[in-house]
This record gives sequence, C-alpha cells and structure tokens, in this order.
Amino acid sequence: MNEINESAIVLADGTVFEGEAFGAPAAVCTGEFVFNTVLSGYQEVISDPSYAGQVITFTYPHIGNYGVNPADNEAPSVKCSGVVVRDLARRHSSWRASGDLDSYLRSHGIPGIAGIDTRRLTRHLRDHGAIPGAFGTADHATLLKAATAAGGTDGMDLVATVSTPQVQSFPSTTGSSRRIVALDLGIKATIVTNLSQIGAVEVVPCSTSAEEILALAPDGVFLSNGPGDPGAVAQVPETVAALLGQVPIFGICMGHQMLATALGGTTYKLPFGHHGGNHPVKDLATGKVEITSQNHNYCVDPESLDRVEVTHVNLNDGTVEGFRCLDVPAFGIQYHPEAGPGPHDSRYLFDRFAQLMDIAKGVASDA
Repeated sequence: MNEINESAIVLADGTVFEGEAFGAPAAVCTGEFVFNTVLSGYQEVISDPSYAGQVITFTYPHIGNYGVNPADNEAPSVKCSGVVVRDLARRHSSWRASGDLDSYLRSHGIPGIAGIDTRRLTRHLRDHGAIPGAFGTADHATLLKAATAAGGTDGMDLVATVSTPQVQSFPSTTGSSRRIVALDLGIKATIVTNLSQIGAVEVVPCSTSAEEILALAPDGVFLSNGPGDPGAVAQVPETVAALLGQVPIFGICMGHQMLATALGGTTYKLPFGHHGGNHPVKDLATGKVEITSQNHNYCVDPESLDRVEVTHVNLNDGTVEGFRCLDVPAFGIQYHPEAGPGPHDSRYLFDRFAQLMDIAKGVASDA
C-alpha cells in the first residue's frame, strides 16, 4: 500500500471495525461477511466464483506474503465483493510471484480492508451468523445506511452471474476416451484440471438444457460448485431431473445441492457456513476420516430425501457431506475434493466418477 486511507466495516447489526483501505478504491462496498480458515491459498479463495456476493474475512493473520501469480487463479475474474485481513504483507517473497495482492485486487476492481481485528470479527460471525454489511472510506452514517439496506445471499440466484457464456472444450490430459459435460454453475479451474485427467471436458453454460447436454453424447455429466442460494437457482434442478437415469452424474457443492433438489430434496442455510481447508468428514462406508476443503453456506436436509444413501457426514456438526442415489448412477459431495487450496484426501472421488461412467458403458475401468 502506497498510502494509508482510513476505512471501516459497519455490519447490519451496527457493529463497527476500523482499518485501512487497500485494493480497488471504494467509498462503499456491500456484501455478506463470511470467514475462511485456510492458512494459505488466499488467491485461490479470492478467485473462487462461489464467493460472489460475499466479503471474505481471512482468519489467518498474515496475508499476501507470497504474492500472486496467474497459475493460482481459479477463474479469469474475481467475483467476491471484498477482502478483509488482519496484516497485509508490505512486500511479497516467492519465486513464483508475478505481483502483489494489493495490485491484484486493484486490477480486478475488488476493494479490501486491512488492520482489522479478524479474531473479533470471526467470533462475531460465529456467534451471530453470516451478516450483511458495508465497508469503505465513506463516513459512518453512509456505511450504516448501506449496511442496513444490504441483503445477504438468501433468495439470490447468483449462478447465472458467474457461469460461462459459451461452451469451453478441454482435452483429456491422459488420453482418456471418456467424454464429460460439466454444467458450469461457477466452476473452478482446479476442478477442470481433475476432470481432464479422467476424460475430455466440455464446460457448458448453466442455461444449457438436458436435450442439448445429451446431444453432446457425454459418458457423464458433472455439476459444479457455485454461489448463492440453491433454493433460488432457476432451471438447473429441472435440467438435472431430466438427466437422471440417462447418464451418470457427479455433483460438487452447489452441484450436490442441485442434484438433491432435482431428487425432491430441500436445502437450508447454515449459521456461518463452512469455509476453510480443515473440515473433518467421515466416509460412512469405510469409516475413514478425510480432512477436506469446504466453501458453502447452505446444506442439504437429509430428511427431505428418499431414494438415496448418505455416504459422508461432517464430524464438526453432523451435516450431510455426501450421498449416492440408490436407483440411478448419481452421487453428490458437499465439499471440494479438488481442494484448491486444501488437502488432497478426497481426490479419489474423481476416480469414482470415472468408474461410474465405465460401468454405465459396460467397459473395464482404468480409474
């Protein structure tokens, strides 16, 4: 930061935090405040389209120390509303770095605020839930007015704002003959990387119909992560319902929720969501505990589902983290097995998808 500009956070409940502006200049910026507990990977978190409409608070105190580089982007543009940190590194140091975090946010038009007591803010969000608010260099009265008028992600269909406008093709990096259609609800680059290891991938807009998807002759359909309220997403559940039984389906995060909705299930909002790289999840079939990367505010209600078997649960709060259909080849996972950033304990789930596709084709699996 070349100069110090006083900035402040005002939450919708009137709570105030004072700090210093960085990133893109902004008098007033609004969004839903959430916290993320990763120790590294701040660029991947910031560029994750699932954060559209949200202001990310990093609980780790020192952010920006290794800079940024194009290889760590999870999407071409940044969709989050803002970034909150305790200490912003004055200089970065990494052989991979091509720039600093401050300049990165400026280039994407994203404001940030540093010098915040993120422990206090995190405790507040933990105790009161994700809260709409405002931050920026405007006066307190202006920020308070904006904060009280700001809405959260409830009832917001944000998927259409982050989905690709056109089909994107990615060849298999392993020479696999499998063909995968990925419905883009806010897909991450690391997911595409993992999918391309088990087949060629066609990433299609969220508005693509079931007929258009089947016309691409896929061996499997992938439903990606994405932002907003799953209960407000238009068209996608109907599309998924029409695909059930026609082709194997694998859903992650929002895709998991869309699969559940297509099956007649419902979702509900968690108090402060799951955002971080250290959530323990138990695989009920094996008893194995995986340390997982997570980023979601909503969860599937298991009591609303039939025709499925719950396969994974969160050991922190007992919420559903995965299920499989009993009568059609389809399964969903609430967390992020691609883990960008995060541990790689769960990447076997991509191989499970490959095996499901091979079984449907009646061929021996190489996964």
